[in-house]
Amino acid sequence: MYQPETYIISLSFMIISMLCWGSWANTLKLCPKYRFQLFYWDYVIGLIVAALVWGSTLGSFGSTGRSFYADIAHAGLHPILLAVTSGVIFNIANLLLVAAIDIAGLAVAFPIGIGLALVIGAIGSYLISPAGNPLLLFGGIALVVAAIVLDAIAYRLREANRPTMSRRGIVVSLIAGALMGCFYPFVSKAMTGEGALGPYATLLFFVAGVAACSIPVNYLLMRMPLDGGEQASMSGYLQALGTWHLWGILGGAVWYTGAMMNFVASQAHIVGPAVSYSIGQGATMISACWGVFIWKEFASAPSRSKAALTWMFVFFLCGLTAIAAAPLF
Repeated sequence: MYQPETYIISLSFMIISMLCWGSWANTLKLCPKYRFQLFYWDYVIGLIVAALVWGSTLGSFGSTGRSFYADIAHAGLHPILLAVTSGVIFNIANLLLVAAIDIAGLAVAFPIGIGLALVIGAIGSYLISPAGNPLLLFGGIALVVAAIVLDAIAYRLREANRPTMSRRGIVVSLIAGALMGCFYPFVSKAMTGEGALGPYATLLFFVAGVAACSIPVNYLLMRMPLDGGEQASMSGYLQALGTWHLWGILGGAVWYTGAMMNFVASQAHIVGPAVSYSIGQGATMISACWGVFIWKEFASAPSRSKAALTWMFVFFLCGLTAIAAAPLF
């Protein structure tokens, strides 16, 4: 399998992962009136397709470790269970986070959910595989969390009529963030120790966990939407435009590409999972960039909102620089 041999290549992998994780949701924006629960079925198909494509290419080339299919053939039960469990945890967290956004809005759900996930995931991954200067790493994480909070403030100030924070939305955001922070340590554990899997095989079993979990959980959310909206039905999925299905599959493939880059970079000796995960979670700022510069979500926002955005980018760039420098000192 292919594994980066220099820090520059590993860093480029982490930055690409951040770009992919922060950009995949744009495919949902291109499917107006397509319920997220229905979009999610196509998203999962995209994950599966991308897992096979990347596994058969980068996962099968190079001289590091076993190739993708050989790794699957030699996989032990324990690392498989860890990878599948991580996929189940991520899937539930991802669905709950989107539900929280529907209930409480982006300004509440994202800073609570992603901020908590960043802290839990980074600490858990560092305890499993400590790598990088802890002062730079956790100092950078604190700056990124501050940037996420400023992003939330900007969204709140943009709204003329601020809605009252929903207690249900806050609770769902907390649960989603805690789960989102827990999935990556399971991934790290599956790729370390005796009988460990390579990142490409780990991701295949991770996707298997996502797909298996989606059948009961996403179907339940179709029948019992947490936002109190109408039920979604599979007839709506079958009647959706073909382009919507393609965008959903592409969204899953883009997210998977980011995950592949992130997991592979985390196995570079100088990087470690805590650094890789922390840079990847900077995806929140990438999604904010899409909203500001492409979708023009802040074109008519007040000056205080735009000022918060400016400081958000400053804190984010400083935090990202600190995290990226952590493996070098």
